[in-house]
Amino acid sequence: MSEQWSYSVTNEELENLFNLYCTDFTALAKQGRYGPITGRDKEVDETILILLQKGRKNAVLLAPAGVGKTAMVVALTQKIVADEVPDYLLDARVIELDMARMAAGTNGPADFQERFIPICKGIAERYHNPENPRIIMFLDEIHQIMPTCVGSSYAGLSDVMKPYLTAGDLLVLGATTLDEFRMYVAADPALDRRFQKVFLSVPNVPETYSILKSLRPSHEKHHGVTISNNNLMTIVQLTEEHMRKRNQPDKSIITMDSAMAYHVKTFGKDTECTLESIYYMIGRETGLNKQALHDEKKIQRITKQVRQIEGEGHTYAI
Repeated sequence: MSEQWSYSVTNEELENLFNLYCTDFTALAKQGRYGPITGRDKEVDETILILLQKGRKNAVLLAPAGVGKTAMVVALTQKIVADEVPDYLLDARVIELDMARMAAGTNGPADFQERFIPICKGIAERYHNPENPRIIMFLDEIHQIMPTCVGSSYAGLSDVMKPYLTAGDLLVLGATTLDEFRMYVAADPALDRRFQKVFLSVPNVPETYSILKSLRPSHEKHHGVTISNNNLMTIVQLTEEHMRKRNQPDKSIITMDSAMAYHVKTFGKDTECTLESIYYMIGRETGLNKQALHDEKKIQRITKQVRQIEGEGHTYAI
């Protein structure tokens, strides 16, 4: 006789809470709302290995802002949706807790926790039912839930989660920077040992170029213009050189998008995004004169680099 499962938070109540306060990455991935994510296979595999474990089965993704921590969670979700994961994670749901949405309209920590506790409890009490797919909870900026994070509306939420983590009833993915993890999360040894660290490196120039190529079809479809390989590499090289305080691939992705938007605004659709449009957006972001950005020798080096990457399958650093 099969075991009967009853939940204090009903399926209907839990789904309503998900709709109100969460982003369902799995549902969005099934709808094709995300573009392809490249270059994170190693980190995704490492995260899957952590999620499969019985003990320390929670992972925290550590990287500077703009490197793609959320994108890596999307890549994991896409593998789950494509059934490219072990049986234990088949049909798993990846749910991001939208802390800002959950905090909206609350008058203090007690009101916030009244919204959070049923979500946490509802997920936890379903964990041991083998008929339920796994629910993976994603918390961006996870350091903000720590009691020592002064000024955070979510400070102290870790104390609510800790009993469920200790009991092993949750699968949690967190994301933050290494410095913030050390400052806030690692300061609590009990919580620190519940998480295994996954480090995301900043993509280099060839890796960022590959990421832009994978995103190009969706951007071309959206804007109605095309963009060449050489111009993609030009974006990567110029952002690398002139936007040093920001990280790849975020700064190149944003520049590609904005340059294509400027090109549509200026020259219309069914055309090819030009260097002029790229220079304009780089200049707008950095304050540099767009004419000063053009360098024929650099363009020649970029052409050679792209030819080597595309023709020979390896990188050429400039």
